[in-house]
Amino acid sequence: MHKRELLIIHLEEKMIYVSETTKTNSEFVKALSETVKKYGFIVHNESTMEMSHTFGSHGAEVAEDFDLHMIQICKPDKAAKSLSANPERAVLMPKFIITFTKNSKTQIRFMHYSQDNIRSLVDDEQFPASLAETYAKIIAMIDEAK
Repeated sequence: MHKRELLIIHLEEKMIYVSETTKTNSEFVKALSETVKKYGFIVHNESTMEMSHTFGSHGAEVAEDFDLHMIQICKPDKAAKSLSANPERAVLMPKFIITFTKNSKTQIRFMHYSQDNIRSLVDDEQFPASLAETYAKIIAMIDEAK
């Protein structure tokens, strides 16, 4: 099997958590920020997660009602230990929660991978279970913040 074929197979196995809340995007982002802090996580990109501002600061025009947020979640102590143990893990470490408004509700998306998929992408015995545990915790925090 060629590398390109492997990539296609891996992408077919992706999983996207899909949810929504009646909270406004700003209300949800604030609630999520407070929730993640309770569990030792941080919002890594608070100053750049609001994409209309990020795009606008680079001269791109965006619609007035464009409210996409790309919220990067990190648990610094766990990430530092994990990446020190194996820098190959870094490719799967960024964890983004995407939010936007659609039909007057805040839409929430989070892409994560199965343990088998992680195992096939990074040759590391401990990482798949650890990352899957983090994914489950992020989904639980999203649900709590809704």
